[in-house]
Amino acid sequence: MENIKTVTLKNSEEGSHFVAQKIKKLIEDNNVAGKSTVLGLATGSTPVPLYRQLVKMHKNGLDFSRVKTFNLDEYYPIEPDAMQSYHRFMKENLFDHVNILPEHIRIPDGTIPVHAIEEYCRKYEQDIQDAGGIDIQILGIGRTGHIGFNEPGSSNTSLTRLVTLDKKTRIDAAGDFRNEENVPRTAITMGVGTIFKAREICLMAWGENKAEIVSKAVEGAVTYKIPATFLQEHPNTTFVLDELASSNLLRIKTPWLAGDCDWDEAMILKATCWLSQKLKKPVLKLTDEDYNNYNLSELVATKGSSYELNLDIFRRLRDTITGWPGGKPGTQDERRPERAEPFPKKSLVLSPHPDDEVNAMGGTLIRLVDQGHEVHVAYQTSGSVGVVDDDVVNQLNFVKEVADYFKVGDGGFDHYLDEIKTFFLKKNASTEDSESVKEIKGLIRKVEARASCRYCGVSKNSVHFLDMPFYQTGKKQKKAISDEDVQMIVDLLRKIKPHQVFMGVDQSDPNGTYQLTYDATLLAFQEVKEESWFKDCWVWMYRCNDKEWSVAEVDMAVPLSPEESMRKRQSIVKHKSQIEKVFFPGEETKEAWQRSEERNRGMAKIYDQLGLPDYEGIEVFRRLMV
Repeated sequence: MENIKTVTLKNSEEGSHFVAQKIKKLIEDNNVAGKSTVLGLATGSTPVPLYRQLVKMHKNGLDFSRVKTFNLDEYYPIEPDAMQSYHRFMKENLFDHVNILPEHIRIPDGTIPVHAIEEYCRKYEQDIQDAGGIDIQILGIGRTGHIGFNEPGSSNTSLTRLVTLDKKTRIDAAGDFRNEENVPRTAITMGVGTIFKAREICLMAWGENKAEIVSKAVEGAVTYKIPATFLQEHPNTTFVLDELASSNLLRIKTPWLAGDCDWDEAMILKATCWLSQKLKKPVLKLTDEDYNNYNLSELVATKGSSYELNLDIFRRLRDTITGWPGGKPGTQDERRPERAEPFPKKSLVLSPHPDDEVNAMGGTLIRLVDQGHEVHVAYQTSGSVGVVDDDVVNQLNFVKEVADYFKVGDGGFDHYLDEIKTFFLKKNASTEDSESVKEIKGLIRKVEARASCRYCGVSKNSVHFLDMPFYQTGKKQKKAISDEDVQMIVDLLRKIKPHQVFMGVDQSDPNGTYQLTYDATLLAFQEVKEESWFKDCWVWMYRCNDKEWSVAEVDMAVPLSPEESMRKRQSIVKHKSQIEKVFFPGEETKEAWQRSEERNRGMAKIYDQLGLPDYEGIEVFRRLMV
């Protein structure tokens, strides 16, 4: 079913190591032969771990002095030192850390006068040819299936040129430019035809967000609507994927449709839930014929009959549902997801940003408090990047009005307010926030988080703000996790000694804040795993960023009544600075509480369709075995 060679590795680090080793061997072989190595390079979050690997290899002796590079693309117009410039990106992530010669670096110039672009692009093509052609071309893939900035509609013979960016591409870049309006509408890019001239192509894709477009590029028909499908016709292309990016491929998503299957318990659950949802029939109504029609007769044979199989799966799904996320005291029912004792428990909710926890598990959080548990909430980052400049000015104006009305202070605040306003007047999309502005934005999120926790019943002394250092860059791209980041979580765990931990997970971007907080938390668990209190600690994972676990992955499902859904909504709207922050192409803007309720109702609908009770909403969790 796959029309392109694919290599699937566990995560982005292993995938990047695979590609880095290929590049390393090529450079070393060419250096020995006295030849140049010509690399086609990409930008964005995807190649960041690859460049880290290459920098590490250079420190261990890999010589880049003969390497020549040509970058795929650059925004137009843009200055080379702008925060979002690919010139700056390449310097910060690779070129400043290896011994490549400046004259060997070529990146499209975002400052070329419009009238000179056509000739500039022609010369870019000639320079690649004069260098001997590209040995290995590194690619990522966008949500539209673009490679470089070759958007849908691009020809497979297109060369380096000025292009207009697709709206989805501009929306995806909005985080880098603070909002969509600041994203350039055009870019200079190598064409598909230019890319095809490379002797070898490695397309890398990491994370869940790439899974759907990867499957279309690998398994779908060749079409100009998805430029990455053209790579099926290149003689030496490899897609290097992590497990999440490959998760929508037929052999992984529904392996029983691709051939024989190893029927362990997890696969049996996955296949039965898939069939029930496919046919829109409750699990208990599935027949032998239903299983046979979808190559699942072997699955029935493992249980003896469809009746026994259906009953087993129904019971497993039923036993995930509980109204007692901290465990129900005085019960001996071992089928419940959480153990009854000890009671009350110390529950620690780790939230990557202020508001992730109420958006994803606000109803569960409220239940834990109402049922008498000692609940702590810890915000791992300040979330300051999510605050717009207008909110800073509005909050400072309010503080000034209060100070003037109550005659508080000596008037020095006026000068401070003027400084902030002057900074914003001079600020553009490439200006990094000042330290003062970062602090104010962090304080805004902190005040909102406290208000939300207070509404949920969490005491003031049980709200913790870690402000992990990796996040404090003032821009979308974060620093790598350090020992200091991990130690902050370790110290908190040892201070509270929780009986259960709820942690946020998002699998869309391996270099994003969610993944970095997740990685740091896992490292912290390794530090404390031999301590007696942690051996009795259960870890539950909730999904962030409007994603959700599939029903076959769920270990605990907490139903919400209409009243609890309303309480959850009120806790979410306390985060006023985050209202109307997410925009999707072709869809109306939805506030956070609306997206959260749709998510909970969607999961409740799935349980209902499978034949379980019909609830207003359901929040779901996976247990992490540490």
